[in-house]
Amino acid sequence: MTEEAGARCAVIIVAAGSGERLGQGMPKARVPLGGSTMLAHAVNGVVKAGIAGQICIAVPAGDQEMVELCGELAAAHAEQPDLVWNVVDGGADRTASVRAALAMVGPDISTVLVHDAARPLTPTGVFERVVAALRDGAKAVIPALAVVDTIKTVVPAEFPATGAGVEKVSGTPARSRLRAVQTPQGFELETLRRAHAYAATLVPAEAAQITDDAMLVEAMGGDVFVVQGSTHSLKITTPMDLLLADAMLQGPLRPRWVEG
Repeated sequence: MTEEAGARCAVIIVAAGSGERLGQGMPKARVPLGGSTMLAHAVNGVVKAGIAGQICIAVPAGDQEMVELCGELAAAHAEQPDLVWNVVDGGADRTASVRAALAMVGPDISTVLVHDAARPLTPTGVFERVVAALRDGAKAVIPALAVVDTIKTVVPAEFPATGAGVEKVSGTPARSRLRAVQTPQGFELETLRRAHAYAATLVPAEAAQITDDAMLVEAMGGDVFVVQGSTHSLKITTPMDLLLADAMLQGPLRPRWVEG
């Protein structure tokens, strides 16, 4: 696929997570980070990248505060009147939230990026690399980093003295072939729609194994390509992640951490 002149990209921002593991007593996307919210950082990163003709944010169902926050963010970028904004109620899981946002994608859109509000510091360069690969003909693209830790696969085990909780190593995959996947994940629009139609045919046990949209494309037999991610695109899930991200936004080293 080569995008025609004037073709537009939509960015779906998944912001419907409860944030229970973060322990802040509010949806994750509303958690403060560096004087703003995580969602605001994520949205500002998308706008700064300059790749979006439409931004659709999936929020927790019935969360009026989140809806109002989205309205404030859209108003803050009123200098881009051609940028279309939508807010939708997310679903019970990530797949359902993305599917709800997909229903809002405009008729002039040819490619879609799916981004996590939980990765609020993703640099512009990552967005650009994903979009460039789509323009070069890829139908599904993910940013990723080489894995630096040794990874083991395990199976349950049990020792009489220690009881449950012991595991046995069943294998060690070659680290050179492993990648840690990030967002935004980019797709040809029709490819992503077909992937979500395929998801609807899965039995619950199969659907529970799907953790991102790229896995849906893989599951239906599509090729997924990888571009370089960024160490700045950390996913904020635990209080320690939040502390690290906040530290990256503070002090004299901030320009070094926050890429253009």
